[in-house]
Amino acid sequence: MMSKNSILVVDDELLIRDLLYDFFQDQGWEISIASDGKKAMEVLKSKEIDLLLTDIKMPEMDGLDLTKYVRENYPDIPVVLMTGFPSVETAVTALREKVEDYIVKPFNINKLYKTVESKVNESKSE
Repeated sequence: MMSKNSILVVDDELLIRDLLYDFFQDQGWEISIASDGKKAMEVLKSKEIDLLLTDIKMPEMDGLDLTKYVRENYPDIPVVLMTGFPSVETAVTALREKVEDYIVKPFNINKLYKTVESKVNESKSE
């Protein structure tokens, strides 16, 4: 039996966390959620994660700082950033941190899923 894909969703909006939790669980994924970067770091220490899906703007520690942390400590985990506030500055920073994708909210959940699934498959086949 193949192991389930696992995703860590980090967003300070409960609605988004709930939506993504239900959606990925329905697709048979193992899903962990965190409301901010600090909580996400705890999850990363305790679980094996195939992909990080994180919002950029969050209190405490934003998605870009979390991405830096993941790149330094878990370089094999693909990162997909989500933002409701796209800007050239965040896009450039995201590229510099070598994120796998940058998704603007409100997103199409099926497109988001295809992106996430392809990034996980790419990283597993390397």
